[in-house]
Amino acid sequence: MQSKKPTVGVMALQGAVREHIRSLEDCGARGVLVKYPSELSLCDGLVIPGGESTTIGRLMSDYGFVEEIRRLAEEGMPVYGTCAGLILMAKRIAGEERTLLGLMDVTVRRNAYGRQVDSFETDLLVKDIEQEGRPFRAVFIRAPWIEEVGPGVRVLAVHRERVVAARQGNLLATAFHPELTPDRRIHGLFLRMVTGRGLSSGGKPLTGGLEEGSPVEGEEEKVKGLWKKK
Repeated sequence: MQSKKPTVGVMALQGAVREHIRSLEDCGARGVLVKYPSELSLCDGLVIPGGESTTIGRLMSDYGFVEEIRRLAEEGMPVYGTCAGLILMAKRIAGEERTLLGLMDVTVRRNAYGRQVDSFETDLLVKDIEQEGRPFRAVFIRAPWIEEVGPGVRVLAVHRERVVAARQGNLLATAFHPELTPDRRIHGLFLRMVTGRGLSSGGKPLTGGLEEGSPVEGEEEKVKGLWKKK
């Protein structure tokens, strides 16, 4: 008898929704569109895609998503944010007083890499995915970066001395768009988090600092200054 496929919802308010659905299904999940808060309870995990973070945030507030996502994330439901999703998940946004979900102990900067015309692709080494030594082709589109991380955040990837992928327990975030490439390894990591295979042997979420999670050999000294001061 085949095991039941995990159901992963993709917030369908804006962004590359179909691409995330396709990526998740390629990894063996059942991807579903989430348009209303009541649909969240049907999901084992949630993806918040890229797009225009201010617009997505306003729609999430108007439709009543915010408190429900916070509640489910606090109860352990895995949540993955890409680009705008990272901004919405962050506890702090550089130069701004207000945040939305406030889930992940990071400080992000909007549009850190410039405007739409400054979009680019590059190869990254990403921790915790399959074949870590094989570069991941990352697509950055008007992307943020992470300027500061809390002590419970695991750094997964760095680009030009800036953190661009991180994990904190059941939370995963990337500044780039893996759904726009044929490489499914980051969605595969998220799916392992959803099914529980991404947990340590003790049943606790993987955490740790740069010593455990540095994405590139020798990058530790360059990015230690990003840690949030207690």
